[in-house]
Amino acid sequence: MSTDVSRRSATVPLPKGASLTVRGREIVAHGPLGTTVRPFPADVLDLAIAGSTATLTLRLPPARKESQALLGTWAAHLRNLAHGVTLGVEAKLKVVAAHFPMKVAVKGEELVIENFLGEKFPRTSQLRPGTKALVEGEFVVLSGTDVEQVGQSAANIERTTRIRNYDPRVFQDGIYLVERAHLKEAS
Repeated sequence: MSTDVSRRSATVPLPKGASLTVRGREIVAHGPLGTTVRPFPADVLDLAIAGSTATLTLRLPPARKESQALLGTWAAHLRNLAHGVTLGVEAKLKVVAAHFPMKVAVKGEELVIENFLGEKFPRTSQLRPGTKALVEGEFVVLSGTDVEQVGQSAANIERTTRIRNYDPRVFQDGIYLVERAHLKEAS
């Protein structure tokens, strides 16, 4: 990301195959892996796309710290959107079953955890829209095109297996995040 001296605008290079469009108060990212839509503050930022670069321009006074923070945040959001639809996003969680053998499976749009701490009824965690889960041995790999949706799905799974009323130093069973949601490497 480069920012000019007045810090009134920021340019974000778009990867090959990615395109961004503003539709009302939403921004839409299209790419080879799919489409991602998210709200966009069109009242305070202008987005101009020329070739393979996107330029964000502030409509607020640029001397305010909040304006600069908003500009930097949205430049990062645009980068994540563009790279998410071209490279993809993934997160990795580890299944830890010290006391009872746990069975983890994907059924439709939810992750089902059976026999967690010997419980009779399974625990379930809904996957956020656009997120896919794959169970590989003792790991659960989440993938998608939106870094926020994949990260929130990972947090929901971790929260589903939170243990209450037991000493967490002894009962370490659960599903824990080992790799945060990140853009996949270009291959």
